[in-house]
Amino acid sequence: MSDAPFLFDRLCVIGCGLIGSSILRAARERGLARTLVAADLSPRVVARVGELGIADVVTAEFVQAVAEADCVILCVPSGAFGAVTEIIAPHLKAGAIISDTGSVKGAVVAQMAPVLPAEVHFIPAHPVAGTEHSGPDAGFAELFDNRWCIVTPAEDIDSQALARYRAFWEGLGSKVECMSPDHHDLVLAVTSHVPHLIAYNIVGTAGDLEAVTQSEVIKFSASGFRDFTRIAASDPTMWRDIFLNNKKAVLEVLGRFSEDLAYLQRAIRWGEGDKLFDLFTRTRAVRRSIIDQGQDTAAPDFGRPHGKG
Repeated sequence: MSDAPFLFDRLCVIGCGLIGSSILRAARERGLARTLVAADLSPRVVARVGELGIADVVTAEFVQAVAEADCVILCVPSGAFGAVTEIIAPHLKAGAIISDTGSVKGAVVAQMAPVLPAEVHFIPAHPVAGTEHSGPDAGFAELFDNRWCIVTPAEDIDSQALARYRAFWEGLGSKVECMSPDHHDLVLAVTSHVPHLIAYNIVGTAGDLEAVTQSEVIKFSASGFRDFTRIAASDPTMWRDIFLNNKKAVLEVLGRFSEDLAYLQRAIRWGEGDKLFDLFTRTRAVRRSIIDQGQDTAAPDFGRPHGKG
């Protein structure tokens, strides 16, 4: 644990799945808060978080959880932010920072901002990190290392509060960037939401093909399909809410994707290999850039080790 002063005296995390439990673990390991409070509606999750020992206080009572907290982070499904905020808003400490970890920012702002009292600092945030696993056991302190956290504060946000919250995410290991909620939602529609939708769709298509049995799909899964299944194994509740709450940006990107897919269909149909080669060359360059920026490994098979036998 660091010898530096705590950034927060009392940090409250509501929702103890992969992201929430990872925040608690990292904050504990890196000495970012004196007291860690974890809250979740599920008695099973509350019990498990208590067993794991990743928070000092664990409760199913949200009002109790936020009392005297100087930072509250909501790590709940996108559709639940409004309801949770209505419960806790009257009980937030003046001057507290309240944030979220949602993958959609425009809908989060629309749900939370009108309910929050003027004396708190609302700083929406999205840590661009995760795995296909969920639940408190899925979290780990290194989840945010060298990953981006995008914050989308209002233009009139208190500069000291923003600097403090940026320092918190940097302490968790993230690189931090600011942008508007609408721009965030368009960027994430391209980089995350539509790719997930494509993964869900192709895995569903493979399962529905009458000429190929499900056992064959599983048995002969090549790396491309196998990695689609990894993405498609993500939490269904979370992703349902993401698509419904980022509808405008997702449909805009899907429209562009459909046009580009039709272009590829024509190129394949008419044997236009030069068009295919040009596209594949450009996409290799994108992959190299992702590796160069440390957002993935260049190791074969996405860095997964293979056992013998």
